Amino acid sequence: MNNAHPSLSSCPVPIEQQPLNEYEQLKESWLFNWAVQSPFKYTRKLMWVWGLGWLVSGPIAATSFPPAKSPLNFTLAAAGGALLFVVLLLTHLYFGWSYICDRLYRETVTYEESGWYDGQIWQKPQDVLLRERLIVTYQVKPVLDRLKKTFAVLAAFIALGSVTWIVV
Repeated sequence: MNNAHPSLSSCPVPIEQQPLNEYEQLKESWLFNWAVQSPFKYTRKLMWVWGLGWLVSGPIAATSFPPAKSPLNFTLAAAGGALLFVVLLLTHLYFGWSYICDRLYRETVTYEESGWYDGQIWQKPQDVLLRERLIVTYQVKPVLDRLKKTFAVLAAFIALGSVTWIVV
């Protein structure tokens, strides 16, 4: 696909290490494509992770705060613990998308021809650089912004839970 582009026909970077191909692979991968799905699907998947997190955090919270005696403390502790799984997932998504953003935005591509010991650097031609920066602006940055907003919402939930914990 990329080799049809004139500037990429002389590109020495292996196909799987070209930033545009890395972006396409990331965008199509099972986990990382969550961030590019519709807001409803994205939120639903995060809610599933949070719900599954209760399977771990619920029993742990129940040992410290028996649900019959301290239902609010149990709920806050279990919900906060389950939220940790969502935060870890979002962190993973954010770092993956940030890596791709960096690879697409840079003027040069660092790559390996045959192994870890022979790193090379390729200067992107201007047309490739402009195209990849457009992809960053219109495709990748919105994903990173969505992830940042999600972190902000989670921080608000954590703050609300903390205030509730202190008050109760």
